[in-house]
Amino acid sequence: GFDVTQATLSRDIRELRLIKVPDAEGRTHYTLPPESWDNSPALSRLLPPLYVGAEGTGNLLVVRTLSGGAQAVAEALDWEEWPEVLGTLAGDDTILIILRDPRKLTAIQRRIEELAGTVE
Repeated sequence: GFDVTQATLSRDIRELRLIKVPDAEGRTHYTLPPESWDNSPALSRLLPPLYVGAEGTGNLLVVRTLSGGAQAVAEALDWEEWPEVLGTLAGDDTILIILRDPRKLTAIQRRIEELAGTVE
C-alpha cells in the first residue's frame, strides 16, 4: 500500500540484504540471507530443493541449480567457510567453486551431493 519508485525499492532490498530465491514450484520470492536464519545450516536447507548436479576438473567445480538458485547457494557455501574452497562465483543457475587443491575436488563434490540428498 505504499507508493515507491523502483529505485527506492531496489535500494531498500539491497540495504536489507534480501536475496531472491525460488520456491519448490519455481516462483521466486525475497528472503533474508542465510546468516540471519536460525541455527540450522543454510546450505543443508537450500541444496535439497535447488541442486541439479555438479561436475568438475582440476581445482574447478561447477554446481548447477534450478534457475535463480545459484546466488543463494553460493552465498550459503561462502558462509560455510570450507577451508578447501578459495571462492565461488554465481550466475543464475550455475556456481563455479574454485578449490585450493585439485586433490579435494572429489571430496567437495561428494560433500555437496550428500548435503543435496543425492548420495545415500
